[in-house]
Amino acid sequence: MNDFRIEHQYLELPAAFYSRVPPTPLKNPRLVCFNSALARDMGFHTDNPEEWAAIGAGQTLLEGMDPVAMKYTGHQFGMYNPDLGDGRGLLLWETIGPDQRRWDWHLKGSGQTPYSRFGDGKAVLRSTIREYLCSEAMHHLGIPTTRALFMVSAQDPVRRESIESAATLMRVAQCHIRFGHFEFASHHEGKEALKTLTDHTIKLYFPHLTELPDDERYTRWLTEVVERTARMIAKWQGVGFCHGVMNSDNMSIIGDTFDYGPYAFLDDFDAGYICNHTDQGGRYAYNRQPEIGFINCQYLARALAPLMPEDNILRALRQYEKAYNDTFLSTMCSKLGFAEPLDKDINLIMDLFSMLHEHHVDYTLFFRGLSTLPSKGEAPVRDLFVDRSVADDWLKRYGERLEKETRPDAEREAAMCAANPKYILRNYLAQEVIQDAQTGEYDSLHRLLKVLEKPFDEQPENEDYARLPPDWGKHLSISCSS
Repeated sequence: MNDFRIEHQYLELPAAFYSRVPPTPLKNPRLVCFNSALARDMGFHTDNPEEWAAIGAGQTLLEGMDPVAMKYTGHQFGMYNPDLGDGRGLLLWETIGPDQRRWDWHLKGSGQTPYSRFGDGKAVLRSTIREYLCSEAMHHLGIPTTRALFMVSAQDPVRRESIESAATLMRVAQCHIRFGHFEFASHHEGKEALKTLTDHTIKLYFPHLTELPDDERYTRWLTEVVERTARMIAKWQGVGFCHGVMNSDNMSIIGDTFDYGPYAFLDDFDAGYICNHTDQGGRYAYNRQPEIGFINCQYLARALAPLMPEDNILRALRQYEKAYNDTFLSTMCSKLGFAEPLDKDINLIMDLFSMLHEHHVDYTLFFRGLSTLPSKGEAPVRDLFVDRSVADDWLKRYGERLEKETRPDAEREAAMCAANPKYILRNYLAQEVIQDAQTGEYDSLHRLLKVLEKPFDEQPENEDYARLPPDWGKHLSISCSS
């Protein structure tokens, strides 16, 4: 039973923004995961998820699906690349659910397109599992993200560093338009194409701005994009998420976490942690993500220069720092159990980060231990430190700050546990699931997905998923190869 309507408004853009491409069928597909809860939110239900395997494998299309590869450009590691576009994915259609939310259906791993360059257009099982896991983990952590609707594995061989098996992911999101779309329009198609794309984006995704005059509409829209981007990255920092490839073509225009490649959640805290071994210079290190987010907003603003005065652009960009700082401070205050920030809280917070960095303390376990101080005492925090006196000194300052709080301890603990996850997608957990999947066993994948659905709950039966990673599981080397 379906309760959605079908559109494909992306096709209303000029033809330069896409190429019609049929998917390349995969052999002997197997449905690995189907996100029934998400499907219900989107307005459809199926008693037989297996019927989606053929669509995921590119063997068949539903009536109304009109697959296109989107064209965009972007800055990759700071260098402009005019030859980008959907090289291994196709936008199939758009649906509008019963709550009037719009959903793009984007099939990743669907074969070659005109933008594949030297690639085969396929995706491997390893990277497809990683994206499915992380996009769902981020959603349940409350961080804006694309979602995973279903995943299909196949027997087709794919050559990367070695021969791997193919897979596809049906990625869904309110919008798949990236910063790089605007760079393409501005730098290659001209002002009219840029204006058409911008008006299209505002009409569908920022409708509250549609009635404003052009100058005000574009400026207000750019400001919102800048603020959404800043808030998203502040939330990444708060949960210890490292994206790994913050190229401008991987930046969503609506502020979703987009394109999961060599990501990681921090284990032992390292401010300069680089999760992508391809990133030799550390451009996308954890502590550089806020700066890189702003640089990407500058790339977008430069592309939009034909549409608005420079003063308006600069005014919009100035909102990045405020939006980031406000969100980061409120996020950290929630993690620390402060109902309202005080003037000196930022000093306590920055000293905390310095301490975690210097003593290589597990980021997630520290904050979860801090959350349960009233019920479990200081041991879960102190035991993370080789030198307990370092923890004692900071905990003394923290205790003095808590004396200014008026909430009962139990109420504060509940609020902090709702802000500090016990369960995150550590890289070693993903790696164990991938190793099982490569033998055809997917039970561990489904178990991990269930755990990640409730990251803030205690889940006593799943305690093993919250332990410190084994030595082999720290700082795993993840590349862009997918």
